[in-house]
Amino acid sequence: MGAFASDGRHRVAVLVRHGLLAMELGIVHRLFGQAVSADGERLYEVLTCTVEPGELRTDTDVTMNVHRGPELLAEADTVVVPAAGEDYEPRTVPSLPPELADALGLIRPGTRLASICTGSFVLAAAGFLDGRRATTHWRSADDLARLHPSVEVDPDVLYTEDGNVLTSAGVASGIDLCLHMIRSDHGAAVAAEVARSTVVPPHRDGGQAQFIRRPVTADPAAATGAARVWALENLGSRITLRDLADRAAMSTRTLSRRFCEETGLTPVQWLTRQRIDRARQLLEETDLAVERIAADAGFGTSASFRMHLHEALGVSPSAYRATFRGRGVAG
Repeated sequence: MGAFASDGRHRVAVLVRHGLLAMELGIVHRLFGQAVSADGERLYEVLTCTVEPGELRTDTDVTMNVHRGPELLAEADTVVVPAAGEDYEPRTVPSLPPELADALGLIRPGTRLASICTGSFVLAAAGFLDGRRATTHWRSADDLARLHPSVEVDPDVLYTEDGNVLTSAGVASGIDLCLHMIRSDHGAAVAAEVARSTVVPPHRDGGQAQFIRRPVTADPAAATGAARVWALENLGSRITLRDLADRAAMSTRTLSRRFCEETGLTPVQWLTRQRIDRARQLLEETDLAVERIAADAGFGTSASFRMHLHEALGVSPSAYRATFRGRGVAG
């Protein structure tokens, strides 16, 4: 942690912008604000600032008055940058308004930096993410990687920590990020009590990969299109490389090469991804037992299914079903 305020509390500055996602500001204040010592003393001081103090638009029908300016950043131990509406506007080159760049320049070396959702674009544009692993909302991950090639973008995780810089995925992942920082600062017991008071889990299984929808389609006009259409119609069956090559009327070697060219994946990788997606659909939309889903999706055994789902999404079948349906089955 960085230096502390004069009263011993860790100072968290939340830098907000016009179009602020109000929920994200609330997350930071609520979670850090509830962290207390064994003696009941508050462990953090959470303050909000903006580049130009005054009335600030939010993503709701209300505005908020922010009285503190960017000078607060020079006094902070942790700076959190939530998302704002401007982050979702199309852009072809990285952009950082001069006044925002000047404000970020006030941050002391060694200060812990964190972003929620697309607030990562601000940290990236300011150079704080160069050479670091980072994440953002999965819908914006490709744009972040395109605009900032020096950033190692991981679209599958809920949050990242690389040195003193942390990033989180979607809005609710800000909860995971704040709990992680509290846990790192003051231990699991304090973070668990904050989570309990907020009625959220102290730790969520898996990453945001489980929330990404991948369309299960195939272009029949592509060289391997007919083979892929056939495979999607027969996922529950045993499918070999030879089967796919025969459907595409080419050798297995040619099929493998063309498969990579057209999908970016090997045939085996592509098949596994389609089976995972089919299994996800069945977990979300049916009450079928895990064993039946494993068979219908082509994994053969429930053990194989559990292994592949955990490798892909970091969760068990029961945990995935509970997330999307509010209840689980043995898995």
